[in-house]
Amino acid sequence: MIAPPSASIAAPVAAVVVAAGKGLRAGGTVPKQFALWRGKPLVRHSVTALAKAGVAPIVVVIPADWETAAMEALAGVAGVRFVHGAASRQGSVRAGLEALEADAPACVLIHDAARPDLPQGVIAALVAALESRPSAIPVLPVVDSVVRGADGLRGAFVERDGLYRVQTPQAFRFHAILAAHRAWNGAADAGDDAAVAEAAGLAVALVLGDERLKKVTFADDLKDEAMSAAMMRTGLGYDVHRLAEGEELWLCGVRIEHSKGLAGHSDADVAIHALVDALLGAVAAGDIGDHFPPSDPQWRGASSDQFLAHAATLVAAAGYAIGNVDVTIICEAPRIGPHKAAMRARLAAILAIDIAAVSVKATTTERLGFTGRGEGIAAQAVATVFAKA
Repeated sequence: MIAPPSASIAAPVAAVVVAAGKGLRAGGTVPKQFALWRGKPLVRHSVTALAKAGVAPIVVVIPADWETAAMEALAGVAGVRFVHGAASRQGSVRAGLEALEADAPACVLIHDAARPDLPQGVIAALVAALESRPSAIPVLPVVDSVVRGADGLRGAFVERDGLYRVQTPQAFRFHAILAAHRAWNGAADAGDDAAVAEAAGLAVALVLGDERLKKVTFADDLKDEAMSAAMMRTGLGYDVHRLAEGEELWLCGVRIEHSKGLAGHSDADVAIHALVDALLGAVAAGDIGDHFPPSDPQWRGASSDQFLAHAATLVAAAGYAIGNVDVTIICEAPRIGPHKAAMRARLAAILAIDIAAVSVKATTTERLGFTGRGEGIAAQAVATVFAKA
């Protein structure tokens, strides 16, 4: 029976994180454990998860000559120390365990750095299982149909009941697993540390794992993460302009009849200005002031439409297309509702996108602040862009 995740860790625990391979299947010139995954080195994810759970010390087994990369990848993570790995995974694990002998921890977790997304509940469940068992591993039931195959042809059906996918970290009482590794006499490298434990006569409990614990193995595993992060980007914009007598009121490229208008160097279209900043922010292209400085006389009284069109051009030049935009106008007056359809249509035309991808909303501040007193109008905007194929 598989034990469910536990809520807390009841015993002091150390860890060995195996990061000694060269990661050749992942491609590149840097071992995959030091390559970026979700914006951080792959190894950092699981090590920080272990540290967050109170696991210490954490011995990270690394390839020789990669100390600098390892220290940079794990800078600032408490309780980390490094040892060099061996020619085999099992040898690397033993090196990590030997480095912990002086600490004599009660329990140890042995984890592969290639499994970066390590849930806290799995850690807790493994340690809890050691209260009654000498070792425990996280597993997931096999849910797909399973068959044997040979020469590219389907063979016999395999009953999946009782079959599990094995994950790491694997948990052990420290002295028991150290002795098991020292006593291992297998001619080949062990499949995992649970196999070493079983060879030494240790019972291995099964704990419910997590789909998040998938292994990063191939170049596409890293590429897909990098691409997914780069495929979609979001920018945020905010602007404020003062209401003044004798000025025209332009919002979202639409002129609105009102007793006052917005004052500014250009036409002071506060909604478009916020949206320009959102688009520029999405592609890290600065802000509206960088491209259209108010100190430049050529922009005096200029229509903000051209600012927005320029921002759309920069988005395209960066290799992105506009997914959707969302503008919120904050004022007590005038009423925005009657003009929203025209505003959406105008923004869609300037940006050359479907009107369905344009949202214009309005709200008040319940007569609080400068907008509530009718002194000015503010606008917020969000823009999402996605990488063009």
